[in-house]
Amino acid sequence: MKNNIGLLVAKRASLQPNHEAIVDVASGNRLTYSALDARCNRLGNALVDAGLKAGDRVATLMLNSAEFVEIFFGGAKVGAAIVPLNWRLVADELSFVLNDSGAETLVFGTAFNEVVADLHSRGDAGTKVKTWIHVGEDADRPEFARGYKAMLAVASEDAPALGASDDDLLFIMYTSGTTGLPKGAMHSHNTTLWSSLTGLVTADIRYDDRYLICLPLFHVGALQPLFSSIHRGGTVVIMAEFDPSRIWESYSEEKITVTLAVPAMLNFMLTTYDAGAHDVSNLRWIMSGAAPVPVSLIEKYAAMGIEIHQVYGLTESCGPACLISPDEAIERAGSTGKAFFHTDIQVVDSQGNEVGANETGEVLVRGPHIMQGYWNRPEATAETIVDGWLHTGDIAMIDDDGHIYIKDRIKDMIISGGENVYPAEIENVLAAHEGIKDVAVIGMPSAKWGESPLAIVVKQNDSLGVEQVLAFCNGKLADFKQPKGVEFISAIPRNPTGKVLKRVLREQFQGPAPE
Repeated sequence: MKNNIGLLVAKRASLQPNHEAIVDVASGNRLTYSALDARCNRLGNALVDAGLKAGDRVATLMLNSAEFVEIFFGGAKVGAAIVPLNWRLVADELSFVLNDSGAETLVFGTAFNEVVADLHSRGDAGTKVKTWIHVGEDADRPEFARGYKAMLAVASEDAPALGASDDDLLFIMYTSGTTGLPKGAMHSHNTTLWSSLTGLVTADIRYDDRYLICLPLFHVGALQPLFSSIHRGGTVVIMAEFDPSRIWESYSEEKITVTLAVPAMLNFMLTTYDAGAHDVSNLRWIMSGAAPVPVSLIEKYAAMGIEIHQVYGLTESCGPACLISPDEAIERAGSTGKAFFHTDIQVVDSQGNEVGANETGEVLVRGPHIMQGYWNRPEATAETIVDGWLHTGDIAMIDDDGHIYIKDRIKDMIISGGENVYPAEIENVLAAHEGIKDVAVIGMPSAKWGESPLAIVVKQNDSLGVEQVLAFCNGKLADFKQPKGVEFISAIPRNPTGKVLKRVLREQFQGPAPE
């Protein structure tokens, strides 16, 4: 039997045709598995009718929607390699990804008409795209684009001939590019299937779950729950984009049982929660990752009766790496748990030797869900995957029982007076201050110490001052970890998945550090 991710929908349509598969919150569109499979077939056949060949790249530039699901699974059936584009990028950045991937088909939503028109006007220099497909009303469709609805309307509903399987390329997901140019992590039908399998046998995912996706589907933290939920036969409720007020309403209205939200989202959600108006009685847990989750944030949600399960994953691992078990989520708050079921984890020193308990080192990940490599980047692939181990660039501590505590990125670590200082540890302390809405810590050049920590703070109220922030750290952090300065800012710059853009902050606050 050959594995093709598109067949997950087909099999579910056979097993439970009338079960609700997709709920699109923005459009109100609801699809059963039978209806979803039929539309995926139409989409696959429409792409073939438009000239697509197996292995061709199909890029998407659209908000979360039922149509994205159709493109992913329908494209998978006919052998397309999907390239989900980060819709927060500007035209020059999108042009780079499109050219780098070699995508000749672009499916885009009305919200991106302007930037797509810019790309189209650049001709061959801007992209290799030949087929432009617009998702939306005909009145909004640019003249150079085909209409998505019209293409599906005339395409066959019969199952198309499978164009790919097993180790054939399924999608290329470009890294966020917080440093340097983004790289495309390649995942096959097999790596994706193993990602789903290891997720389903590790996390508490059930047949009748209703999973809310509010992260953008160009991120693995949204895409992985999509295909694993369909694999399990649950219902996927999709928000077009994150809305901290609307999300509580969706929990109530759609009886959401499980979801994923990054720490920045969880913080924003706290400001809109109304215990009297929002029913979260069906919500079993919220998975959270992309950055270390402050213990104070986990405790705030626990007080609301909501479990936060910290997860650690990467685009390069198709999502899974480590996950805290439900029975330890509160007891070991701050830990991201142990390796997923079909996954191995090592924490190693700079010589590649495993560190001892309560020591720190780089996290390595191994498993059948690890990426095939970076698209057109053999050197970067060879540096990142060594003897089957994915070198993550993340620093972690492993305790006596084998639980992993993510500390920081290697490149963000501060070396002050010869001591390693992890910004996330300082951020975790400051996040508990009632007057701090958001915080990031970076290293600044220091004539005395080499580097010193600088706290960059978003105020919860105007009365907060520098001395209050510094005093709050006293007794909670060793002297060499204490911030030597504080800067106030209106908003912390983050990428779409909530990761702080520390490169931007380092450019803005260049120092030197106060001594």
